[in-house]
Amino acid sequence: MKEQIRLRVNGQFHDLLVEPHRMLLEVLRDDLGLTGTKWSCLAGECGACAVLIDGKSTISCLTLAVSVQHVEITTIEGLAKGNKLHPIQQAFVDNGAIQCGFCTPGMILSAKALLDENPDPTKEEVKSGLAGNLCRCTGYIKIIEAVLAAAQTIRKKEEYNR
Repeated sequence: MKEQIRLRVNGQFHDLLVEPHRMLLEVLRDDLGLTGTKWSCLAGECGACAVLIDGKSTISCLTLAVSVQHVEITTIEGLAKGNKLHPIQQAFVDNGAIQCGFCTPGMILSAKALLDENPDPTKEEVKSGLAGNLCRCTGYIKIIEAVLAAAQTIRKKEEYNR
């Protein structure tokens, strides 16, 4: 039996009829066409499906869609402003932190949650903040460098806006 739900994704409301057992990952990809959220392990082990729920990095393959009504869900598609990439996205490009790109959306969203909570992290804090995200292509060096560069860019913009 399907259930009527209302999700707020990337600032827009979506009224959907879904089976109560469906995971947020499925609804985002299959019903809303937001394929930046990656389908991978389906066990909460890799972080490829990470999204932000009220600003917290959350594994969408283990999150029931019916359980995230009345919250703000942000996917990788919700970070850029038009054609202008978010500073974290831009830092990943500028620092060569993208290999195959499969883990990148989850990495970027986890990095955003980290930087929103801690705008001046150490290298060790970045490693800890990204610990739930696996990359099969690299040794994480460029990813960590990208997050630290993004943190610096964001801090400079905040100082400028004061």
